[in-house]
Amino acid sequence: MNTNVMSALAEPHRMQIVELLRENPLTVGEIAESLQLRQPQASKHLRVLSEAGLIEVQAVANKRICKLRPDPFKEIDDWLDSYRHIWEERYDRLDDYLQKLQSNENNNKS
Repeated sequence: MNTNVMSALAEPHRMQIVELLRENPLTVGEIAESLQLRQPQASKHLRVLSEAGLIEVQAVANKRICKLRPDPFKEIDDWLDSYRHIWEERYDRLDDYLQKLQSNENNNKS
């Protein structure tokens, strides 16, 4: 798991940029306008996201178009999947325990 990815996503403006780019690619100007940031601020955040490998920036004429790269998000999903297994086991054990308690409660009422 790349800690640069997590660090980049930890900043609220960068996370908002990622959310914006989920829908479709946007120019730097569109991102700045949507988040009410000055263009230099938006560019700084985009540079961090690009260096972390989360986005790619493509120059088209005088515009820079930003879009998400899927690979880092796949890595995050794979990393989280290892924890999902643990959580599912714990929820299964909790469910078994609750069913046992309910069964005991029903038996005591009989």
